[in-house]
Amino acid sequence: MSVPGPSSPDGALPRPPYCLEAGEPTTAFFKIFRQNQVVLLDTLEQEISKFKECHSMLDINALFAEAKHYHAKLVNIRKEMLMLHEKTSKLKKRALKLQQKRQKEELEREQQREKEFEREKQLTARPAKRT
Repeated sequence: MSVPGPSSPDGALPRPPYCLEAGEPTTAFFKIFRQNQVVLLDTLEQEISKFKECHSMLDINALFAEAKHYHAKLVNIRKEMLMLHEKTSKLKKRALKLQQKRQKEELEREQQREKEFEREKQLTARPAKRT
């Protein structure tokens, strides 16, 4: 297996172009370093934005799930309200019928008392008239 490129006389791998030897000017190194740093920062910002977008999608999904849950609760409450409305309507009708029946019974009792009173009035002895 051969190592690409020329090797140094001591058998070490060749130096990459961005590595500096002692005493070389550092402006080129810092320029390359700065460019790499900018690329890394851009990549990091892109990854952060992807992460935030993913998190916001999770938040949106959670909100939709919560909205669906509360919608189901509202539907159940509405059904219960309709059922209670029907029951109260039936109870009101029943109460009205019972009240009418009670009034009718009271009226019949009162009429019966009046008839008995009239009958007793007619049955009581009256002094005969003298002529």
